[in-house]
Amino acid sequence: QMQLVESGGGLVQPGGSLRLSCVASGFSLDAYAIGWFRQAPGKEREAVLCIKKSGSPTVYADSAKGRFIISRDNAKNTVYLQMNSLKPEDTAIYYCAADAWRCSEWEDEVDYWGQGTQVTVSS
Repeated sequence: QMQLVESGGGLVQPGGSLRLSCVASGFSLDAYAIGWFRQAPGKEREAVLCIKKSGSPTVYADSAKGRFIISRDNAKNTVYLQMNSLKPEDTAIYYCAADAWRCSEWEDEVDYWGQGTQVTVSS
C-alpha cells in the first residue's frame, strides 16, 4: 500500500521552530518530487515548498522564504520541512504530497497525499 505519513507537528510559541517529516511506504520517494502544502482555518490549501527529484527546492509561499527549509534523505525515504521563526499565521494543517512528474503548486497533479499534521503557533 502506497502511503505518506507526516509527523512532527505540534504547539510552538511564536519565534520557535519545528521539523516536520514525511515518510513514504510502499514506494521510493526518490522517484517523486515532494511538496508541502498547508491549509489554515477557513482558508484554501496552498503550496508552500517543493523539492525536486534532483534535490533542488522550489518555494511557492512568499512567507516561507528565508524561514522554511525543505530537504530529502532518500536513504530514509523521508522528506523534511524545517520551519524556523514561526508566526501565528503559520498555523495550519501541513500535508506532504508526491508528484511523479515535477514540482507543482497544482493539487490536481499530486499522485499521493499524506493525512496531514497540525501545526499551531501560539503563545
